[in-house]
Amino acid sequence: MKNLFSNIKGDAFGGITAGIVALPLALAFGVSSGLGPSAGLYGAIFISFFAALFGGTNTQISGPTAPMTAVSMVVIAAIIAANGGDVTKALPAILTVFLLAGIMQVGLGAIGLGKYIKYIPYPVVSGFMTAIGVIILITQILPAVGYYPKDDMVYVETFKGQAEEVILEDILRAEEQEGILVLENFEETVKRGKEITAEDILKESKTLAKNNASGVLGTFKVLPRALENLMAELQNPSAYTYVRQTNDETPKKKSLWLEVMLVVGTIVIIYGFKKITKAIPSTLVALLVMSGISVGFDLNYAKIEEIPSGLPVPNMEIFTGFSFANITPYIFTALTLALLGAIDSLLTSVVADNMTKTKHNPNKELIGQGIGNSIAAVFGGIPGAGATIRTVVNINSGGKTPLSGMIAGVLLLIILLSLGPVASQIPAAVLAGILITVGIGVMDYKGLKAIPSLPKDIKLGPLQLSSEVLIMLIVLGLSTFWDLIYAVGIGLVIASLMFMKKIGDITAKGSDIKTLREEAWDDEMDFPENLKEEVFIKHIKGPLFFGSTSEIQALSKQLPETARTVIIRMGRMQYMDQSGLYTLEDILVDLKSADCKVLFVNIPAQPRYMMERIDIIPDLIPEADCYDTFEACLQWVKENVEDVVSSLENRS
Repeated sequence: MKNLFSNIKGDAFGGITAGIVALPLALAFGVSSGLGPSAGLYGAIFISFFAALFGGTNTQISGPTAPMTAVSMVVIAAIIAANGGDVTKALPAILTVFLLAGIMQVGLGAIGLGKYIKYIPYPVVSGFMTAIGVIILITQILPAVGYYPKDDMVYVETFKGQAEEVILEDILRAEEQEGILVLENFEETVKRGKEITAEDILKESKTLAKNNASGVLGTFKVLPRALENLMAELQNPSAYTYVRQTNDETPKKKSLWLEVMLVVGTIVIIYGFKKITKAIPSTLVALLVMSGISVGFDLNYAKIEEIPSGLPVPNMEIFTGFSFANITPYIFTALTLALLGAIDSLLTSVVADNMTKTKHNPNKELIGQGIGNSIAAVFGGIPGAGATIRTVVNINSGGKTPLSGMIAGVLLLIILLSLGPVASQIPAAVLAGILITVGIGVMDYKGLKAIPSLPKDIKLGPLQLSSEVLIMLIVLGLSTFWDLIYAVGIGLVIASLMFMKKIGDITAKGSDIKTLREEAWDDEMDFPENLKEEVFIKHIKGPLFFGSTSEIQALSKQLPETARTVIIRMGRMQYMDQSGLYTLEDILVDLKSADCKVLFVNIPAQPRYMMERIDIIPDLIPEADCYDTFEACLQWVKENVEDVVSSLENRS
């Protein structure tokens, strides 16, 4: 912190520029999450400031990102659905999950797990990032064509019957909680049922219509209807009756094709302006130009949700209404958010290191990100992580210290306080256009381009596939059409199993486990010919772990009948896990039962430590039978093996 003010001018310019870049993205991610633009803005403000203040990457700019928003969107939708579609009722539980994710990030950094994040397999990350892009693109189709299911009254009408059932279930649930539910007498239930109005049913129907059309599968369900409405307006604009509610709840007839043109115009400006200059963020230019046209020409467009004015206020219901039972189902989800944010942030930290020739502190960075996400959750913000584009902009604009990230957060707060009502006039279609470009940009094209060139090492029926490609496609498919969180977990399990299989095969091949007579090493060339039948030399050339134990288990059964002494050379076995340890113990017991003398040569430190813990050394293999060099072992063999063989023969 002593160097925090060493580059005030550069940090001010970098922070302001990065804050400007962050503004449209924060609004767009907030809308995409389902909590509204203010949630995205709150997240950007608090995460940017506190992650910079407490983090371990001097130039990092943090805030809501596409991967974090995509997972948050799933969490938010699930909790809202569990609360009968009531966002206000679900909000404390949602923010509690986000708070828990932030606390977990702090914990990951505190116990030093930051350095292990880099071991996440690339195919899992690639499939996940591409899925994020696909999800964003698909879920923005409906806003891009101006279709909002809850405002399509014909579609909403189809949910009225279900809405009545949901309202009745809510009444029964409330009576049960109040202790007044009597199954033999539904007098109170009937009384409350009579209080239900058509407006209540309509409101619930709209919620169900919106939920039914959410996500990738939901989009595909209503896409034909959205396109049908679009074509109907094109064929007969005067007869078109689709109505969209505006911020002031005044029904106004609007053109769906206007929404399409706003989206297209936004995308064209974002990509086109970059070819003119990159000094000014093209997303900001698109936001200002398209919003200016919409407001200036008094176009009848769909606006974003109203952004509250004034300072953000902490949501104390997180603490007052906390129930561990309510968030228990989402602990794994919170952990996934924490890990995803860690990966996202640390990847950006590496980019910053390469640009600034510095070295970030991964554990401190996780603590900073966790603090930022925790505080953002308390104030109603969505979670975020280190943002690559914003960080690059900050560095290129002169940012060098954490002050730049703090300035970016303060700038966004000033915009919130002074321009909140103005920002509420932004067209929803413009943010949809911005999100479409984000979805296109976030996909892992490097991984997709490598698919044809990767070695095809597994066979599925008639298909020859690369195991790396298979993992990526599994994660991509499951993430897109099922569940982002479980997809990553399944991808990690499959990747780990495939890795262990490969390492086991390589170790088995390298150790010549299946070969009875192994190829002699250089220092074994002069081994006495008359002792080769009595002495069997075993090479272990690789880690002995649960993926490589199956073949070596048969060692005692593979020995020639004449072999009475087994030399196990361990110099290239740098690691042994518990499975390998107990497998080796079983082998040694079998060899001892067969009256074989076992000698160890050049035991590495870690395997020796493991064997000493369960007394393989010295109970099964005395210290005297453990040799540092093969030469010393060979000397013992030359001097003693014939006597050993003779004594064993006499005993039998």
